[in-house]
Amino acid sequence: MMPNPTFPPLTVKAIRATPVEVPLNFVMGTSQGAFGKASLLLIDLETEEGVVGRSYIFSHMAAVSRAIANLLQEIESLTKGQRLDPPALFARLVGRFTLIGAQGVIRMAIAGFDVAAWDAAAIGANMTLCRLIGGTPKPVLAYNSCGLGLASDKGALAAEAEKLLERGFGAIKLRLGYATAGEDIAAVYAVRKRIGEKVRLMVDYNQALSVDEALTRGRALDAERIYWLEEPIRHDDYLGAARLVHELQTPVQLGENFSLPIAMQTALDSKAADYVMPDLERIGGITGWLQASEIAATHRVEMSSHLYPEVSAHLLSATPTAHYLEYVDWMDLLLEEPLKIENGHARVPHRPGHGMTWRTEIVERYRVS
Repeated sequence: MMPNPTFPPLTVKAIRATPVEVPLNFVMGTSQGAFGKASLLLIDLETEEGVVGRSYIFSHMAAVSRAIANLLQEIESLTKGQRLDPPALFARLVGRFTLIGAQGVIRMAIAGFDVAAWDAAAIGANMTLCRLIGGTPKPVLAYNSCGLGLASDKGALAAEAEKLLERGFGAIKLRLGYATAGEDIAAVYAVRKRIGEKVRLMVDYNQALSVDEALTRGRALDAERIYWLEEPIRHDDYLGAARLVHELQTPVQLGENFSLPIAMQTALDSKAADYVMPDLERIGGITGWLQASEIAATHRVEMSSHLYPEVSAHLLSATPTAHYLEYVDWMDLLLEEPLKIENGHARVPHRPGHGMTWRTEIVERYRVS
């Protein structure tokens, strides 16, 4: 059941958006390209009562951050003076953009606003976000997704895998999509030899393959004890994904590109995934996540998160079919108190809201125009 919290009496006053670019500790090499820094947009939602809710969006590039910031100005004009009721405001904003479609940067802006609104509501109620949405703070099982991009040096890849097991992680994710299936298997061999059999190894193709090639490489990976096979083909080819689910032994993971909960409903109705992992921005913020978690529970499908670990830890604590949290450390530089990982689990902070506050001087250092 969707939670029906009583929101404190808060009123939307203003929205600030700050674009930053932070360096990554590990270059993220995928089949679609590599990046060594993360373009993020920090969002502050001020209320008339002095409570500030926060969120951030991974925007991939500074130009997208600027576009989202412009849309947030429009969202401010549409919500200024309104009572802070996140689901109601979410519905109003989606309705406002129906004719053009609540997709792309429009959806990103709405989701960023929604997360900040829920954070402000939880702070105003003096509750952790997870309690506000009906959960209980508890350790959340996580895998380390900070590195293991495509690499020509398999020895360096294996060394990176070992480093990612620090802090007790029992699972890591490897990006695949090399020019040949043989190179994919060589990368898996190198990592598996270093981490051993007990560590769970997920692999992610970032939509690099055709259905036929995914079947060929998937069958080769079936012998390699892979925990899941993530986005091997175009993200919205649910017919093709259903074929992979039917013909491969390795579970198929989809979801980071589900755009709003309806896409997840369509994928699961099509039997296109063994597991799902919605992205907080693409699924529609916290309001969209809560709807998606009901869909996953109805289908009895385990649900993980994609990125945004600081907020996702709260959400998974209230998700009936919670599976894995995807951990990345991209925000650590910018936060007064970064998310803690102990024994491979994320520790939900007991601070009101989701617990993120910015280190102002560091934000200014990495701010971009």
